Amino acid sequence: MVRLTDLSSDERKFLLDYDCPTIDLQGFNAGPPMAQRRVAVVTTAGLRRATDRAYAVDATDYRLLPAQRRHEFVMDHISGGHDRTGFAQDLNTVLPLDRLDELAAEGTIGGVAETHYSFMGAGNVFGMRAPVEQIVPALKAERVNTVLLSPV
Repeated sequence: MVRLTDLSSDERKFLLDYDCPTIDLQGFNAGPPMAQRRVAVVTTAGLRRATDRAYAVDATDYRLLPAQRRHEFVMDHISGGHDRTGFAQDLNTVLPLDRLDELAAEGTIGGVAETHYSFMGAGNVFGMRAPVEQIVPALKAERVNTVLLSPV
């Protein structure tokens, strides 16, 4: 992780003065017991398959992450303050698919989705609402009832 003191004064000011959206912290609903939950991950790690189109600067779109193709994932995260070392050593630091598979195998959760989603965390968060709403039907079609958010 990069320390604020390691960043330029402009980068520090940008991060400290960033206008984050207000989020209602109350859950949408209680959901089923954990052993009945089918889990998908939505991350802002800027992940994609190596053959997918790279993210543009200030991207608000997303990439599909098929779980069975996890060995193909690359990271496009472009923030100057982002350290990719953890991702390079273990995908699970940003997309914990192996840990979810383990939880499903032991019965702690009901299952893991086949498809997960990645956004570019260095993008404009205010422009992400419509793309997020686009993935909801796909999550429902895959019977996902729990989404693990992995902010990067």
